Amino acid sequence: MNNKTEYKKITFKEVYSIPNILCYIRILLIPVFIYVYVNAKDAVDYYMAAAIIFLSGLTDFCDGFIARKFNQVTELGKLIDPVADKLTQAAIIIALMFKIKWMFFLVVLFVIKELSMLINGIILLRKGKKLDGAMWFGKVSTAVFYFSTFIMILFPMLNSMVENILMIISAFFMALSFFMYNIEYFKMYKN
Repeated sequence: MNNKTEYKKITFKEVYSIPNILCYIRILLIPVFIYVYVNAKDAVDYYMAAAIIFLSGLTDFCDGFIARKFNQVTELGKLIDPVADKLTQAAIIIALMFKIKWMFFLVVLFVIKELSMLINGIILLRKGKKLDGAMWFGKVSTAVFYFSTFIMILFPMLNSMVENILMIISAFFMALSFFMYNIEYFKMYKN
């Protein structure tokens, strides 16, 4: 077995495929969202911030759909899509932390989960193993996260009890995903 790592040259067509362009747009929307949300003063500003997140989610759905439907799945896309997802989630949760009292706990859970996945992913990759994309529980956790945070962005004057319920639901699914991914990693280590 050859120990040399082979690197595939990234082509112009791969860099500028429609799914990858949609990922770039999603990444570019992050600072726009942060600016609009942090500087929001009235309902229209919050609606605009929510619309940016909705547009980001739409580009996320479209890039995956187009990549699979039109056979445009690329190695670059497999790399930048999850990066765009995690950066968007981090931006949302950190922005919300400045306006919602207990959001800090969700930020801590998010950081622990993502660092754990990153470290396990790197270790397993070095051993020649990797997860084949997001698992169902990761997708459910992400969907719940986006739904909960979208509601909190769209309706900034929510009752604090409703905000806390949305955060608890998000935290539950995030913790469940963290636990289930660790089971998957454990199985991969055993094999």
